[in-house]
Amino acid sequence: MNFSPRRGVVKVLLTTLAASMTFAAQASEDAVKKAVESFVGAAAVETVAKTPYGGLYEVVLKSGELVYTDEKASFIIDGRVIDTRTRKDVTQERLTKLSAIDFSTLPLNQAIKQVKGNGKRVIATFEDPNCGYCKRLGKELAQMDDVTIYTFLYPILSADSTAKSNNIWCAKDKAKVWNDWIVNAKTPAAAACDTAAVEKNVALGQKLRISGTPTIFLADGTRIGGYLPAAELEKAMATAAAAK
Repeated sequence: MNFSPRRGVVKVLLTTLAASMTFAAQASEDAVKKAVESFVGAAAVETVAKTPYGGLYEVVLKSGELVYTDEKASFIIDGRVIDTRTRKDVTQERLTKLSAIDFSTLPLNQAIKQVKGNGKRVIATFEDPNCGYCKRLGKELAQMDDVTIYTFLYPILSADSTAKSNNIWCAKDKAKVWNDWIVNAKTPAAAACDTAAVEKNVALGQKLRISGTPTIFLADGTRIGGYLPAAELEKAMATAAAAK
């Protein structure tokens, strides 16, 4: 096999150029991170990545928020990027991806399990018993069939939320007492047991950056923040199932 010195030199140059470009991109992203953190006054940046839109850099903060800036961090945009060619909300797409979880890592033994119908479809919810939208969600979930629901008691609204969560968790039939309360407003009877699971749920929710209830996780890890009517939740679950 003949070796062309010219081809060898070109290959080396291309490899060197690619490495230089990678280093330059990393250097730019590091500089943006440093500048943003200097502006904020704290080590608040999770990741920085250049976007294909007007020289903007995507900055993901450790709080889960997403903002944009330029290479000098001379401004910060707290808003959405819409691709005019595809009409896609690029920011929302990224936020959805960033907020997703690995569903298989959820400690399901810390949740109330309900199996409806064949239970083939699976979702997990984080709910506070005193959350108004959780009560609306409960009525919607009561209409659904062929689904397994894992409800993580997540009392973050008040001391009464914790008391109710503990009583529900300690009930003989957790699912029945939960539904009696969340759907029919029947106050849970006082009960005592080891409520470490509820405490662990609060810690888990904080780790997952769950700041409001209800928060729903679909089987593919997609996060839905807030209440959805049954019809919309059915569509979201179908989309998640198709993506798996």
